[in-house]
Amino acid sequence: MLRLRQIALVASELRSVEQDICEQLGLEVCYRDPGLSQFGLRHGLYAIGDQLLEVVAPKLPGTTAGRFIERRGDGGYMVLLQTDDLMRQKARVADAGLRIVHDGREDQHGASIHGIHLHPKDVGGAILSLDQAEPPESWLWAGHDWAYHSLSNVVTRIVAIDIQADDPDAMAARWAQATGNPVREGVIELDDAQIRFIEAKDGRGDGLSAADLYATDRSRAGDALTLGGFEFRLV
Repeated sequence: MLRLRQIALVASELRSVEQDICEQLGLEVCYRDPGLSQFGLRHGLYAIGDQLLEVVAPKLPGTTAGRFIERRGDGGYMVLLQTDDLMRQKARVADAGLRIVHDGREDQHGASIHGIHLHPKDVGGAILSLDQAEPPESWLWAGHDWAYHSLSNVVTRIVAIDIQADDPDAMAARWAQATGNPVREGVIELDDAQIRFIEAKDGRGDGLSAADLYATDRSRAGDALTLGGFEFRLV
């Protein structure tokens, strides 16, 4: 099993982007991790069905998120994929010669989550995280109560993401190696979503650039919104 469980954006200012997300996508904040403050960051998480959208903003200078913004501006930052066998994924990643830059675990109240971040230079486009949650429907990176805040009046799930690159074929090949899923005609199929690789045409270079969200309100299908330097398309 490999499914799209969370995407993260980085923004220079959290409050305005969060307000736009909540107002225009019909979402609400489901979690804030107070522990991020020690790393000089602020953030918010917003549930879309059982998937999560996160926005991270630097609070202090010298953060990775801040350097990302200086280099590329606000926009897509991270992709978190859920697996049911992280140990197998770790072995596969090691065999492929890909570096792990973070290995973290949380256990709370009978639930657990364990995730690894792959080195951005080995993958490209975005930070890729592979995560195993127990039970599978939980997601401790968003706390315990995120599902209570999952609203579905406007959108209900993330069905695809776009990663743009100056060389999309090479980018797709690296992501196929990192995920263990094949790429066909510029698309990696997950259990519940697609990762699409497209040519960068906006002068910003490689990066996570857009997401397709399923519109609960079918009258909104076809809408496109740019929030926090990231395009949301309602389909």
